[in-house]
Amino acid sequence: MFVVDSHCDTPSQLVRLRNLALDNELAQIDYPKLKKGGVDASFFALYTPPKMAPDAATAYCLKMLSKVYDSLDENPQTAALALSVEDIRKNKEKGLFSVLLGMENGAPLQDSLSFLRLFYRMGVRYVTLTHNEDNLIADSAAEGRRWGGLSSFGKEVVAEMNRLGMIVDLAHASDKTFYDCIEFSEAPVVTTHSCCRALCGHRRNLSDDMLCALAEKGGVVQINFYPAFLSDEFGKFFDESGWCDRADEIEMRFKAHPDDPEAVRNWHQVQREMLQLERPSYKAVVDHIDHAVEIAGIDHVGFGSDFDGIVIPPNGLENISRLPVLFEEMRSRGYSESDIAKVAGGNFLRVFEEVVKISGKY
Repeated sequence: MFVVDSHCDTPSQLVRLRNLALDNELAQIDYPKLKKGGVDASFFALYTPPKMAPDAATAYCLKMLSKVYDSLDENPQTAALALSVEDIRKNKEKGLFSVLLGMENGAPLQDSLSFLRLFYRMGVRYVTLTHNEDNLIADSAAEGRRWGGLSSFGKEVVAEMNRLGMIVDLAHASDKTFYDCIEFSEAPVVTTHSCCRALCGHRRNLSDDMLCALAEKGGVVQINFYPAFLSDEFGKFFDESGWCDRADEIEMRFKAHPDDPEAVRNWHQVQREMLQLERPSYKAVVDHIDHAVEIAGIDHVGFGSDFDGIVIPPNGLENISRLPVLFEEMRSRGYSESDIAKVAGGNFLRVFEEVVKISGKY
């Protein structure tokens, strides 16, 4: 089977000087861990914080993109860029891990379809339309007050993505943005790193109606590993205990000064302390997979770890090398090997191919 992680935030870690060729202590993703985890391909998300000014967001996105290309140039025997499903297949035959590119937060596009086309030419194959603030494209789940869903420009973006063969990603989108995209997109849409609202009420998660709509559109929900999206109880504890604010503050110092030994030590120390917290296990991830399968169907579920973008991982799934425990848990719950292969990556690749096929009609 093809194992595909539809969302990780590794490009921002490359900016923080991580060498992916090494098995980095406390890192959630690097090439040795990906190999141990049996992962064939990952979408490296070019995430820009929503508070960045437009020009700064575009520049930072390009910086991350350049770091990804540098890493690929430095590791030609390990990894290679993939622009299509066929590229993933060819890379696997050569024994190479496939890096695909996504953009998390459409802010670097500013108000320009030309920028969208340029990022496509540079390898970006999906765009997560929003992050935690409304932008020029659409309303986000965290705010949802600016446009009442997609903006007029956002509708143009979705149409152009359909024409190019880019996947529309609705993780972080408001409910109204979600349903606008269901209506306006000619191609299936996805959410690359979300969970189920029926099991955890976080606004980032999908309701059962949304899961059904996504399936009817032919899309997939990719289950996120972040404990606060897996469990209301943990999310409340993490916020109210002050752990969330403390971790964010120390990580921000590390982001600003990745070559400062003290900033690195402090970030590593808080990571070690958080790993001692009682938190949801990898079995909770499978609980969300179970629910999504029950509501949307086995053909419409996958996983998007959000590794390197989450400050704390599930118990037993501390990094991508531990990924096989998910599939073992699915086997213990009675999933067939063919169904596991669908969730492991087959469903997402099917949607990717369908999006490209529809683009050929333009």
